[in-house]
Amino acid sequence: MTGLPGSASPTIHPPRQIDPGRLEVGRRLFAQQSEFIAGAAQPSTLPPDRLPEIAFAGRSNVGKSSLINALTGRRMLARISNTPGRTRQINFFDLGGRLQLVDLPGYGYADAPKSAIKSWTSLARGYLRGRAALRRVFLLIDSRHGIKEVDLPLMGMLDDAGVSYQIVLTKADKTGPGELAPVLERLTAELPRHAAAHPEIHLTSAAKRSGIAELRASIADFAVPAEQ
Repeated sequence: MTGLPGSASPTIHPPRQIDPGRLEVGRRLFAQQSEFIAGAAQPSTLPPDRLPEIAFAGRSNVGKSSLINALTGRRMLARISNTPGRTRQINFFDLGGRLQLVDLPGYGYADAPKSAIKSWTSLARGYLRGRAALRRVFLLIDSRHGIKEVDLPLMGMLDDAGVSYQIVLTKADKTGPGELAPVLERLTAELPRHAAAHPEIHLTSAAKRSGIAELRASIADFAVPAEQ
């Protein structure tokens, strides 16, 4: 697979090579201690925004917890469940005192009670619009299905709020080249319409650990510099 042509088109990453030095910076960052620090079910319980924050958003069961665990090398740092809608709060994880990783509740789970959906949605939107420490949202999309209608309202809200976000395709090990091609085609057409969307797409598999080193390098750009 190669990068998509055109300066306005998204590019797929990998295969574009990242400088080995950046890969090493990412490896060292995620080799540090990572720990759960807070879970917020309402705005009043959000922890202080003392460090830069990277948030992970996506539909229910898109693989957010699996990706966070793969990035940190911790099998159970973020809870994994086969039950959609299980994450009902915003979870915060400290990474070596240099960065906070934020796991947002999954959206698009139609079987959840309407009152719960309204509560989760309000909490997540309030966080995304008003969190001063938030540096980027990584929007996870299942590589087998691509962007769905349920993803577009969040993308529009991030555009309107001027919050930078970047697409991460998950579960790449479950797709073949023929299945991935139409997903990439739609992304190529869709992303240039969104002012806050970063043009580079990360293709990942938490199970096979493909694309994890490259994503670590991208995330490391936002961390507090290491002490010399």
